[in-house]
This record gives sequence, structure tokens and C-alpha cells, in this order.
Amino acid sequence: MNENPLYRLLNPASIATVGAGNNFAKMGTMHAMSIIKDGYSGRFYPIHPRDDTVLGHAAFRTVQELPETPELAILIVPSNQVPGLLEDFGARGTKSAIIISGGFGEAGAEGERMQNKLNEISARYGIRFLGPNCMGIINTEISLNTTVIPYDLGPGSLGFASQSGTYVTQTIIYLGKRGIRFSKAISVGNSADIDIIDALEYLGSDAQTRAISLYIEGIRDIPRFVETARRITPLKPVLAQYVGGSAAGARASLSHTGTMAAPDHLYDGLFRQAGIIRVHTVADLYAFGHMLAVQPRLEGNRIGVVTNSGGPGSSIAHALDKGGLAVPEFSKALQQRLRELLPPHAPCKNPVDLTFHTDLEVLGVKIPGMVLASGEVDGIILHGVMSSGFTKALRPHLKGFIDGSMFDNFTDMMAGTSRKIVSFADSCTKPVAVSSFFDRDDDCTAMYEDHNVPVFDSPEKAANGMVCMLQHLRIRERKPWRPVTLPEPLKEAVELIGRSLSSGLMNLDEHDSKRFLGYYGIPVIEDTLVDSEGEIAGASRKIGFPLVVKASAPDILHKTGKGLIYLNQNSPEEASRSYRKIQEAAGRRVPVIMSRMVRGEREFAAGAVITAGFGPAVMFGLGGIFTEALGDAVFRPAPITADDGLEMIREIRARKLLGSFRGMPEVNIESLAGILHRLSIIPLLHPEVAAIDVN
Repeated sequence: MNENPLYRLLNPASIATVGAGNNFAKMGTMHAMSIIKDGYSGRFYPIHPRDDTVLGHAAFRTVQELPETPELAILIVPSNQVPGLLEDFGARGTKSAIIISGGFGEAGAEGERMQNKLNEISARYGIRFLGPNCMGIINTEISLNTTVIPYDLGPGSLGFASQSGTYVTQTIIYLGKRGIRFSKAISVGNSADIDIIDALEYLGSDAQTRAISLYIEGIRDIPRFVETARRITPLKPVLAQYVGGSAAGARASLSHTGTMAAPDHLYDGLFRQAGIIRVHTVADLYAFGHMLAVQPRLEGNRIGVVTNSGGPGSSIAHALDKGGLAVPEFSKALQQRLRELLPPHAPCKNPVDLTFHTDLEVLGVKIPGMVLASGEVDGIILHGVMSSGFTKALRPHLKGFIDGSMFDNFTDMMAGTSRKIVSFADSCTKPVAVSSFFDRDDDCTAMYEDHNVPVFDSPEKAANGMVCMLQHLRIRERKPWRPVTLPEPLKEAVELIGRSLSSGLMNLDEHDSKRFLGYYGIPVIEDTLVDSEGEIAGASRKIGFPLVVKASAPDILHKTGKGLIYLNQNSPEEASRSYRKIQEAAGRRVPVIMSRMVRGEREFAAGAVITAGFGPAVMFGLGGIFTEALGDAVFRPAPITADDGLEMIREIRARKLLGSFRGMPEVNIESLAGILHRLSIIPLLHPEVAAIDVN
């Protein structure tokens, strides 16, 4: 971990700031106050051109006047001052910097030029930096907060890295109200030097961090991201939110951090390839990341549900089932034991519904303890465990019926039970999630959260938190990942592409496309290229009947419905007539290819495509004439292994077609997976290839 630049940056023994003063309305001063007031025990050196002291600390006029070389420099000054200051710190020997200032790569050509200047200085002096255009870092292990909002939540176990500074700092109050605590939080900004992949790598090695959440607007180095994530995700859960997949999101990302985005379906495939759990809101990024960080791992798919109300129990069970988890009916023996604690009318098969039973110990300790100890579930979700929040809600009605002391005694009695509940939760070796409509004003909610039991504000969210745990279980069960080793490009393929490009062609015709794919072991139907009607009779007898006749030219990519393809030709005469019709439809003389007719009841599509801001990706999906209409396709960044190909194949919505279906045998998916693997390496061996489309 020490080789990662963030280890040094997040653990400095001394910090110098430029841009902090005594004006509390200035951002630089806010950043400095967080360093000073939130518990950092290292040395702090403000640099100020005029003031002798800053926030009670002796100030220095220049970098050169500092009494020692600071280990970390933080710059919050106008963008045109940043390069000179970074140069000064580099010359002084500082090796880490955080550049809060904006106005660089996200601000157009001039900003891009200045950002490149920062990289030149960084390389010259070996100084590694976060930003520019970021909000800093939080390291709760050493009580270091360089953001603008106080962090007093204490150490946690959720690592967070974000291409938005807001999600590292403005949300601190929001997180505190939900019992969510960071281990480390890193705002990468424009990622001119240290990027989100460096942050992922660091958090993956950090002993304090048990789960990682990433806010992503775009990734520049897709292969490195996949390789880094695949090493981490079998060991630690990683969640990500990606927001660049829409036209509006991509435009906002480019202006926000200067990051080029790519279509949403490509990032969906990227996260699956990397073993990353995708979420779609920042609230889920925090909440589900927190659950994965603080709870024991889920080791199976059986979940028990205990509630004081039928509606939430049904909602939880429904969401669990949709997410792939089981809500098994309890054994007769367990039901009999539960029945002794329940009202006669209360269901106990799973979910267990106490139907507004007011005994908190039964709801929060005895029944869940009995269910977990039974060995019949792998985790449990509770709804309706509440104490002081409920009594506070009743207070307006109770006024005039009981005096204040009686009310306080009632509240104290319930608070005592809530401590038993938390003691039970602390001892659990299986994951527990709680659903409650009461926030931290309720004793039970606060005590759960303070003891690392996540409390969700709806039944479905609690269920979906458990679904995320199942997703990580499936990721842990994957075969060990091995990077793809690329072979050398084949000479024949290089020559074929070279001849086409030298002829000014931008597409290979179908005949040459098949030859090219065949070089890389992708099975294709052999064909014969004919240039005149006189060749038809001899070629057709050689191929055999029935056969296919179709146009073959670099500018003819689609033939169906255009009179350019004829199937089921059963005689030389029929093939000759079709040849003439193709020439007429094309409006010019075009070669045709003839091949044996191959029949199939199921059709799938595979291919490769290069996308700006993403690079090469491989595709698999439902083929035939409905490919575009149904849009049933999945993607992965290239290259992929055959095992990755198998995962892709099983993800399409029409996956039932892969098995025995209406008298048809199972598809040979191992062979398909091998084809996808070989397709995926072609764009990497031949950068000239922009797209491959195979039915």
C-alpha cells in the first residue's frame, strides 16, 4: 500500500495551506478550520502574504520561509497562481498536494493548458496531487479532515471516493443523521494526476476500510480499472454510481470535471465485469455501502423477516424475492417455538408478524434470536423496533391522562429494553438490517446506528441492502480472475486490413470479413465469391443445395429487405435469376457470394465496438431481425476471458432460449463464450477495427 501515492497524502505529519486567512467566509479558511479543529495532531503551517497569524497559528509569507518541508500542501487560490505555488513546493521537496482550486480541465482550452502545466511540474519534482477542482480528503484514522464542513462522526469502515467534492463534504451532516461513518473519503476532482483508480486501489488495501463506494462520472483507463477492481472485489465489496450514461449526464460530467463519459449500457457491463455492485442514487451508495461495511458477510440466500406489521413484512418479502433472495417457510418445529411468544392470530411461517405487539424484547431480541439460532436463515430483517420515538408521538394524546413523571417512567422502561436489543445485535454473526419510520430521535434507531446496525427508512430499502449483500456473495463465488494475455497480431489479418486501407476502403465486404474472422478462430460459413453470372452454375454445384446468394461489397452492410439476398436456392437456374435481381437492386455490378444454406431456429448476435471515452467493448445478445427492436444485449469492456463470456451469455433476458426449448437442444454456450473471447481481442490487436457485427 505504501507505493500508492494516497498513502503518503492521507497520512501527512505536516500540512501547509495557501489560501487560508482570518476571513471565515473564505473557502480557504474553512478548509484550514477543519484541519485545526477536527483533531489532526500534525504540524500546521499557513502561508499568507500579509497576516502574521492565521486562526491562531504563525503564518509565513512564502513557501521558502517555512521552518520545514511540509509533507502535504493544500492550495485554495485563484487558478493562475497554482502552477507557481506547486513549483515552489516541488522545489522545497514536498511530495503530496491537494489542489482545491478550479478553473482547469473543466474550463476549456486555457484551463486544459494550465492543467497540463501542473502535470509537467508534478513529473519534474515527483510531487503527486489530488485535483484540481476537488474538495480534499477525510482520514478518520488520524482525525484529518481537509474539507469545508466539520467531521465529528468518529472512525468508520466505509471507504468513499468521488469525482464530486460535494459528496465528500456537504453530505457529512446527512450521514451523521444515519449513523454512517467514513474510514477514508477522497475527492479526486479532475483527476489530473491521482485518479479514482488510485483511490480504489488504496481503499482496497486499507485495513480500516471494509467496503468501498465510488461516485463516477467517467473513467479514462478502463483496462486498469477492471484489473484493479477484479483484485479487490472478491475480498471487499465495491459499489458504484455512474451518472454519465445519458446525454445530459455526459454533458454535465464534461463541464464538471472535464471527464468524457460513455453510454450507460457500457458502464453496466464494465461494473459487472469488474465485480462492482451498481446503484443508481447517491443515497443508496452511502446506505448500502454502509451495510456492507459494518455487517457480517452473507453466506447464503435465506432471509428471515420479523415485523410488527403485515404491510412492511409483505413489502420486504416481495423485494427480497425480486432480488434473488429466498424467504423460506420455517420448519414446523421452529414455528411451534415461535408460537409460544406470539399472539394467537400472529403469522409465524416467515415473515413473522407480531401485528403491533408492544413487547420490544419479543420483537427485537427473543424472536430474531430464535430465528437466527435455528440455522434456517442466513440473515434477518426487522421492522418496527421502536421506543422513544413512538412514545413521543403519543405524547399529545397522553397529556391530561398521565402526568409527566409517569410518562418519563414509561419512556425509561422502554429505553432499558432497547439496550437489550442492541446487545443482541452486537452479538450477531449473521447480517441484520432494520427498517423503521423513526429516525435518530428514537432510542432504538440511534442505538442500532451507534452499534453499526444499519437502519433504513423504508422496508424495501432494508431488503435491497440485503440484496446487495447477496450480490457480493455471488461475486465472491466467481472463478479466480486471470488477465487476458494478448497474442501477436496474425500476419494474414494485418495484410488484409492493410490492403483494404490502401485501397481507400472503410469497410470489409462480407467475403473478406469472414476470412479475417476465420484467421482468429471464429467459425464462419465457407463461401465462394463470383463476379459473373457465368460462374453461378459451377459454383452452385460445387457448394450443393440449398444455397444462399447475396451481394458482397464494402459499402453494402445490410441486405435484408433490399433485394440483395436470396435464400433456399435449389437449382443453378434459380441462383442465376437471383444473381440478376441482385445486380438490378444494387443499381450497379456487384460481386455476390454463394454459400450453403444453414438453418437455425434461434439466432444470436455478437460483436465488438469502439466508443469514444470508453474504448473497445464486446457485445452478445438476441440476433435476427428483432435485434434492434428488442435491444436484448449485454456488453463487456475488451478483452474478456471465456469465463466472462459465459457470464455475459447468461445475462440476456432471453436466456431461456439457450437451454432446451420447444424440442430444440441446448445451445453450446461454451463454444459461444470462446467466440466472444476471441472477438474481444481483435480490436486490441488491430486498432484500425472500429466495429464487428456477427449474426
